[in-house]
Amino acid sequence: MARRLRKTYAGSYAPQAETYKVLFFMYAIVDIAGQQFKVEAGNEIFVNRLAAAKDESVEFDKVLLIDSEGQIQLGNPYVQGAVVKATVLDDEAKADKVLVFKKIRRKGFQKLNGHRQKLSKIRIDAIA
Repeated sequence: MARRLRKTYAGSYAPQAETYKVLFFMYAIVDIAGQQFKVEAGNEIFVNRLAAAKDESVEFDKVLLIDSEGQIQLGNPYVQGAVVKATVLDDEAKADKVLVFKKIRRKGFQKLNGHRQKLSKIRIDAIA
């Protein structure tokens, strides 16, 4: 049988607070094709189909917020001069199939439709 070990603390009930090193990464909240995404440099995300070809570079200037090492720049509505640069990795991606089933009970009516949303896969290169 496995034993369960229980730590006991002399004096106070809770252990002393441990210190952890906090790492900050630069991230931004950006509006891409009508949706908001939290992005960091190096992220690969799927967005609604963009009018850009594969391996083409794109820039998004609708940046709502930038957090750089704990210093937050908040836009009203957008941060002035802020740009997120990205590269299109795949312009022919598709989302999972969504099935739409309609039925009217006691009438024998059934209809099944499905569709797949067209997406673009992009990699965030830089936040400036």
